[in-house]
Amino acid sequence: MPAIVCLLRGVNMGGNNRMKMEPLRDLFESLRLRNPRTYIQSGNIVFRSNAKDLDKLASRIQEAIGLGFGFQPDVVLRTASDLQTVVARNPFAGRTDVARDRLVVLFLPSDPSQEVRERVHALNPGPEEIHFDGREIYIHFPNGVSQSKLSLSAVERALKSTWTGRNWNTVLKLLEMAQATA
Repeated sequence: MPAIVCLLRGVNMGGNNRMKMEPLRDLFESLRLRNPRTYIQSGNIVFRSNAKDLDKLASRIQEAIGLGFGFQPDVVLRTASDLQTVVARNPFAGRTDVARDRLVVLFLPSDPSQEVRERVHALNPGPEEIHFDGREIYIHFPNGVSQSKLSLSAVERALKSTWTGRNWNTVLKLLEMAQATA
């Protein structure tokens, strides 16, 4: 039974979409998802499942959260293997000038077209570095996200898709949890 990482968008951010992790784990168990474990309060859940269709499973999770918590955050699922690939393909690996807390990975539902990639790159006014790799975007914010002139809401509009982001420390921790769960 493979490990799957669930990333919820916009949970417990700025006082919105509040949810406690214990009821979230209970909800996952009610969906017959095995050994759900959460990481921090921002909607990261690692669990095991034999589900073959992750898109269908994501919809099922989103609907159950809507019924249980009163809102439906976007749900992005990645297998442990997918997350291992995300880490292995980090375009900033080995660079000493890239701090872990200044590297963010945006997880997308699908691989954006070349036209969309060009629109996103055109938004970048400053020192941020953007690298696309399949369904992920790696962004280095050398001055931190809060100091950046690169608007993530503008990125979302250019993508014409939702996404959820995690800093590099969280990505590494989720991979560690997924590998321990597998």
